[in-house]
Amino acid sequence: MNSAEMKTTSVSDRQFAIGEHVVYPLQGVGLIKEIQSKSFKGKEILYYIIYLDISDMTVMIPVHKSEELGIRAIVKPKEAKSALASISSIYEPVTIDWKMRYQMNLDLLKEGTATSIATVVQTLYHRSKIKELPVQERKLFDSALKILIDEISFSLDKPKKEVEQMIFMKLEAD
Repeated sequence: MNSAEMKTTSVSDRQFAIGEHVVYPLQGVGLIKEIQSKSFKGKEILYYIIYLDISDMTVMIPVHKSEELGIRAIVKPKEAKSALASISSIYEPVTIDWKMRYQMNLDLLKEGTATSIATVVQTLYHRSKIKELPVQERKLFDSALKILIDEISFSLDKPKKEVEQMIFMKLEAD
């Protein structure tokens, strides 16, 4: 790694390190495998090479675009616990128009915070108990649940199965 790759930057354009886990909204938790410099239109650009275990996929993200794309560090344990605490068994009515509901949940997922992802999981879980979800919403629920389990598991250093049980206990509590 050269000195440009190792430099420390301000929080607003924070640079992540090789071996660090990050969250890529809509994609999940990934591991930064490398930081590569590539020539693009005559300019040298740094890229994160991120392996996403959840989809067994590797992506290249320009370092300078990472904040814009929502790449962020795994939440601190306090925030992970707060996201878990925000999940409840109480059903809050949402629009019956599935397209509108889908867009609202997609926007929350794109927001990418642990709490917004937990909200998507809660909303779609409870909606599925009233009526079967359309295929796209089911996929959105499955994706949000995997991302939430992954991130909270990393944050709290707990097995994924245990985190999944914690989530469903909160969703199904009487």
